[in-house]
Amino acid sequence: MYKITRREVLVNNVYVFDVEAPAVARKARAGQFVILRVDDRGERIPVTIADFDRELGTVTIVFMAVGTTTRKLAVMNEGEFLPTFVGPLGNPTHIEDFGRDGRKGKVVCIGGGVGTATIFPIARAFHEAGNHVITIAGWRMKDLIFWEDRLRDVSDELIVCTDDGSVGRKGVVTLPIKEMLEAGDRPDLVIAIGPAIMMKFASLTTKPFGVPTVVSLNPIMIDGTGMCGGCRVQIGPETKFACVDGPEFDGHLVNWDLLFQRQRSYLDLEKESLALWEHSCQLDAQVAARP
Repeated sequence: MYKITRREVLVNNVYVFDVEAPAVARKARAGQFVILRVDDRGERIPVTIADFDRELGTVTIVFMAVGTTTRKLAVMNEGEFLPTFVGPLGNPTHIEDFGRDGRKGKVVCIGGGVGTATIFPIARAFHEAGNHVITIAGWRMKDLIFWEDRLRDVSDELIVCTDDGSVGRKGVVTLPIKEMLEAGDRPDLVIAIGPAIMMKFASLTTKPFGVPTVVSLNPIMIDGTGMCGGCRVQIGPETKFACVDGPEFDGHLVNWDLLFQRQRSYLDLEKESLALWEHSCQLDAQVAARP
């Protein structure tokens, strides 16, 4: 059993948990994920590791309450236990100092929405390796911004974008990197994590300039060990499993249309599951309210 030691609402519908999992914390590295369940009959869902504390033995996860399982997770409290918290899974981000011949390496980390939490340990690792790190973080509006201070602490430059212009630059996260590349300011690596559509357009932006671009894919996943095949993605001419071959891949080789199609495979069932759970919750509330 894995104890929830901290629960915090970051912004509307986005939560951060610290989970007591010493074995996972001891080996966790930037870019990896865990698979958890909220109860013994619950589904297994992957959640990317947002941080870890080896001394305290805790792993930090950040998630948005969208489907049935994440909504069940969101109503859990500090002191409660998760029956399953498996990890660290997946390959960690390849971290290196890109500096050569007296020139400092340059890495651009792009995070969108909840993906800004999972880009944090990656930006920190590249920064600690000696690179000049530029972080571009995007949200829809001011009220959805979180961890801006943490991102600033691990970045040499932080560019904040909002769709409505309420904070920072108005527009999508691909605009700053496009301007950078057009001005001849070429980074050694771009890594983008967030909604699949954002990662696709980040990859399309860097491809004409030949800048290596890494994305973290989030297809449907069940066991996280490569046995079920549910997380298969097409990378160039090859079929890969996001759980054991990834989750990070060359963004220029991803078959994005196939990824989008697979992400939509169970939408109707997901909606049905959520409706049944919400109905059950309402019935429980009505029963509890009876004299």
